[in-house]
Amino acid sequence: MSSEAAIRVDNLGKCYHIYGRPQDRLKQFVLPRLQRLALRKPKTYFQEFWALKDVSFEVPRGETFGIIGRNGSGKSTLLQIICGTVCPSAGTVETKGRVAALLELGSGFNPEFTGRENVYMATSLYGLGKEETDARFDAIAAFADIGDFIEQPVKTYSSGMFVRLAFAVIAHVDADILAIDEALAVGDAYFTQKCMRFLRKFRENGTLIFVSHDLGAVTGLCDNALWLERGRARLRGTAKDVVQAYLAAFYSDAGPATDEAAAASPSPAESGGSTIIKDARKEMIDRTNLRNDIEIFEFTPGLSKDFGQRGAEIRNVSLRDAAGQSLSHVVGSEPVKLRIEAAARQSLQRPIIGFLMKDRLGQNLFGDNTYLTTREKWISAEPGEILTAEFAFQMPILPAGDYSIAAAIATGTQEDHVQHHWIHDALLIRSVSSSVCTGLVGVPMQHINLSIDKTSPSYPQEPAYGASAAN
Repeated sequence: MSSEAAIRVDNLGKCYHIYGRPQDRLKQFVLPRLQRLALRKPKTYFQEFWALKDVSFEVPRGETFGIIGRNGSGKSTLLQIICGTVCPSAGTVETKGRVAALLELGSGFNPEFTGRENVYMATSLYGLGKEETDARFDAIAAFADIGDFIEQPVKTYSSGMFVRLAFAVIAHVDADILAIDEALAVGDAYFTQKCMRFLRKFRENGTLIFVSHDLGAVTGLCDNALWLERGRARLRGTAKDVVQAYLAAFYSDAGPATDEAAAASPSPAESGGSTIIKDARKEMIDRTNLRNDIEIFEFTPGLSKDFGQRGAEIRNVSLRDAAGQSLSHVVGSEPVKLRIEAAARQSLQRPIIGFLMKDRLGQNLFGDNTYLTTREKWISAEPGEILTAEFAFQMPILPAGDYSIAAAIATGTQEDHVQHHWIHDALLIRSVSSSVCTGLVGVPMQHINLSIDKTSPSYPQEPAYGASAAN
């Protein structure tokens, strides 16, 4: 194994025995032994199923490595073998350092034990003694943030609480390698953002193996990736190249994609001199279940993680309509105003207020601040005064899922500033349905047109099907 490699997989295979009838399992256990004693060739009563076969790759230390593929392609089996919870039938796996895993929901916990008891049991499996766990327990409980449920049997937990506790454990065992298998898909938006911040920090020194059907997450998080198909490695390369090849094959196998919104006959948008772009398909889309319904949750001070020197404090963050009314619901592509209100707690020179919208993986989608607007005419604020920033824009069309808006106030310049208050997830947003099928966000299209020039000499006319070429 290379000195710089954290994981090395060599010709790995995993074979399962599939029995047609329950009695065949008993026959396989007894009869081949008797047949050998009688010097006869043993007969098998099962069929072999190779969940993995001839899989080889190496993951350098400090790399984030993605594993993608369809259901049944062997992703979870591969991850379980790497973590040591499943034994391979062929080949070898070598890992360097402590491996911590968040596999399928419920693995590793005893449902009859309380959360506290499971924490101690789980950390002991990672090699931590009672004294070490005692020193970390408060941090684990704070990260999980499940309150008094930590003293209740985990069989009473919701799936989200289960993931919270399991992730909190692996985040505090000083692992060198983390393996994550789709488990974050059941977490709530606040906790998912917290996990993604931890993973991005962990990537600075640790090795991360990430299995997911979320190709955007794989592209955004991973350096390289492996595409598994029917238990075999089909492609290994950069995450972007592997995801693009996978998508090409997926859509090729699935046939041409149909999109009701894209197939509709567009009509030019009537701007009427307005700067608002109206999607040519909006009226049609809004009559279907593809309408981009977006739910906006109310800002709650103290709920999300924050930091800063507190020379100012953000008091409220809200999305409003063009008339200034606070919104709890909006449809993608409609004009909105993001309002951020902050209170000065000391004299502020050159204050800057800004925001950043992120998806559930913590990927930055877009954002802005007041620096350029006030650059030519700086303002100042005295203690007790309220600063209000408004950002007017069209709400992008968001794929279904959870999003958050971070809000911040600082003083200084873009390059050199003091951060007074930053709230990571100041405002939560949930897109319930969407016409976006690819990409991180959708942009309203002012006009879409498709035409055919049948008189073009570039491509000669072909004879009609069944016609003779000699005619």
